[in-house]
Amino acid sequence: MRKYEATFIFVPEDEVFNASKETVTKEMEKAGVKLLSTTDMGERDLAYEIKKKSKGHYLLFEIESNPESLKPLDKTFKLQAGILKYLLVKKS
Repeated sequence: MRKYEATFIFVPEDEVFNASKETVTKEMEKAGVKLLSTTDMGERDLAYEIKKKSKGHYLLFEIESNPESLKPLDKTFKLQAGILKYLLVKKS
């Protein structure tokens, strides 16, 4: 099991953000990913527009998982309309 940081930028509208956050959490748990902590970094201005949005709601997850468990999540996250961007990084 390795530790990772997963940063998500969600659409800033409250109902879309809450639904997308719930979906991400459920998909991670379904894939066997252990959530260590969640940090809500709030709504921020983006450096450039993403999908015609100039603001995004940032959320940071610290997770623990096998590398193989994260591969199927990539496709799931790309198809979510409420997620503007995401980045998974292995912690050292």
